[in-house]
Formats: sequence, structure tokens, C-alpha cells
Amino acid sequence: MAQAERRADVVWEGDLVGGSGTIDAVTSGAIGGLPVTWAARTEDAGGKTSPEELIAAAHAACYAMAFAHTLAQGDNPAARLEVSANVGLDPKAGGGFEVTFSHLTVRGRVPGMDQAAFGAAAAKAEQGCPISNALRNNVEISVDAMLENA
Repeated sequence: MAQAERRADVVWEGDLVGGSGTIDAVTSGAIGGLPVTWAARTEDAGGKTSPEELIAAAHAACYAMAFAHTLAQGDNPAARLEVSANVGLDPKAGGGFEVTFSHLTVRGRVPGMDQAAFGAAAAKAEQGCPISNALRNNVEISVDAMLENA
């Protein structure tokens, strides 16, 4: 049995190109009624989300937590971390589509830390991030880390 399980539900109506759906995070209730369409995946989002955007959100949030933990374990707690994830959807050889990359960008303020140590901690945190580990060997993962101490 898993230590934690989370559930989300989707209702889809219509075909792939013309249809639409809604996503609900059932376990937490934190999100509900998020509209999703094929066009939001491959064209202009138009105020709708996509599975790739949700993967990006999950990866950014997970990595921020993993990095904060890595820094604190090294006695260098972060004052602030700003993380974004950019996830790519590309045509697949032989037809269809596939998620090909997740590029993490992190900017942080960590008193007493230099750029080299920040970069090393950023790489270590990526290795410990559960979402990175779920994607690893299927998706190219990269990290761009920049220390912004004044």
C-alpha cells in the first residue's frame, strides 16, 4: 500500500479534436472543473489546460520541495526558491505524440552559498525528486540553476 495516494478524475465528451473535458482533483478538492482540450495541448491554450501543463506544475512543485529539503539537509536553508518547468510535447516517430522533455529553471536566494555549491545542490535535488524519478529514462530532464544572492 502506498504511503499516500491522490486521485483526479476527468470527464471527456466528443472526439479528440473537437471534444473537451474537465479535470477535478478529487482527493484534495483544491482544483475543480479545469477545462482541457486537444487544442490546448497543440495550439493556443485559450484559457484551458493540458496534461503537459499539469506535468509541468507537478514537476516544478516537486522539485521545489526536493531542492528546499536538499539545501536544509546541507545546513543551507533557502530564503526563497522560484522554480518553473517547461514540458514539451512533440510528434512521435511512427505517429502520435510524446512528452520529450522537462526543463527545470530555478532561481534562488540562499545566504552564505556560492553559485558552484548552489548548482551542485540543484543537481542533487533533481536526482531525489519523485516526479523527476517517475519521468527519468522516458523524458529528457535538465536543470538551469542560478543563485541570486545580493
